[in-house]
Amino acid sequence: MRIDAEVVQSHNDKTLPDHRESFGHLSRVLEKKRLEPTHLIQKIQDFQIAIPSWALGTGGTRFGRFPGGGEPRSLEEKMDDVGLLHALNKASGAISLHIPWDIPSDVEAIKAHAASHGLLFDAVNSNTFQDQPDQLHSYKFGSLCHTSAAVRKQAIDHNLEVVRYGEALGSKSLTVWLADGSSFPGQMNFRKALQRTLDSLRAIYAGMPEDWKLFVEYKPYEPYFYSTVIQDWGTSHLLASQLGERAFTLVDLGHHLPNTNIEQIVATLMMQSKLGGFHFNDSKFGDDDLTVGAMKPYQLFLIFNELVAGMEDPESTNPSPAWMIDASHNLKDPLEDLLQSVEAIQLAYAQALLIDRVALEEARERNDPTMAQEILQEAYRTDVRPLIAEARLQAGGALHPIQVFRTISVRKELIKERGLKSLSTGL
Repeated sequence: MRIDAEVVQSHNDKTLPDHRESFGHLSRVLEKKRLEPTHLIQKIQDFQIAIPSWALGTGGTRFGRFPGGGEPRSLEEKMDDVGLLHALNKASGAISLHIPWDIPSDVEAIKAHAASHGLLFDAVNSNTFQDQPDQLHSYKFGSLCHTSAAVRKQAIDHNLEVVRYGEALGSKSLTVWLADGSSFPGQMNFRKALQRTLDSLRAIYAGMPEDWKLFVEYKPYEPYFYSTVIQDWGTSHLLASQLGERAFTLVDLGHHLPNTNIEQIVATLMMQSKLGGFHFNDSKFGDDDLTVGAMKPYQLFLIFNELVAGMEDPESTNPSPAWMIDASHNLKDPLEDLLQSVEAIQLAYAQALLIDRVALEEARERNDPTMAQEILQEAYRTDVRPLIAEARLQAGGALHPIQVFRTISVRKELIKERGLKSLSTGL
């Protein structure tokens, strides 16, 4: 299924007068603050958020999975779904593949299919947290950290294979997330496990093209519940620093213990030029992977405050981070959830662009926390939804993506094409 631009335009025409009124009001508010709407719209349009191939099917829990029908059955159909999202929001112009779930059988055909949707290939992701039917050695007791050299070599070879697929498709980065860890005290030698992981990552790093980046993800717990080898951003940063200048930390918003100050982590990593990318989601207790912005929209805004400060600092040497959603939508339509996620990210980004940074820094230098809070919340409380909608409109997208999605019955059409029982590979 594809969404014709004329269909989107027809739906836009119905709500265009109301949008013009709300956007006109916001434009006047912004101009009074000496903010140029056209400049902000361009920044929003340039901010593209990659969709992971594993997020296009219904998520699940340890106890069950309840698919909604019409899920993509192949890599081509996953790309079709991302194409649907991009046609509606014009902000999802990249797909992130997970190998071995999404091995391209015909690279040139896959590249052509992506191009037909206006899609690029973002970071490729390896998988050593599951055993595959045809693999020789098990990852039950770890992969890159395993006590067995043969298991470690298998995991290293898999990562290098993923790099080769990504290189053929035009990707420029590899994301490594390890489930390696232990569930019982005394089970694992912490120092040896970390050293073996570093040695394995060095082998992967050495085998990547010279213009590629390596993103090292972290997680404090799960699937093991006593220890994980790369348990926090500090360990990830340590490994990335040991690997070299093309290795970076990847921050997943759900991979932190409750009440962790993620925005401070972001600022520190950017100061060290080691922030490589983001996986966006939201959480209440742990790695719940809720829709980003569903629980903590103000925290998301504070994170973007630090991101924008770092990205717009002329002295910063941190490369432009890679942006990707990583969430498990157990109850929602996956495509609706992704549309909501992208807009939540855009909103936080746009709000952060409104912050009066000169005034904020002056308040900080005066040690004036009251005024600093006022400045931040003035930006956060500004309703920038008309600005995001105008950015979509000018790019050829929908003023109200979910409304169009439902009005033209996208999910029903996908069920007609693929069946009610189709299941997508992935989480």
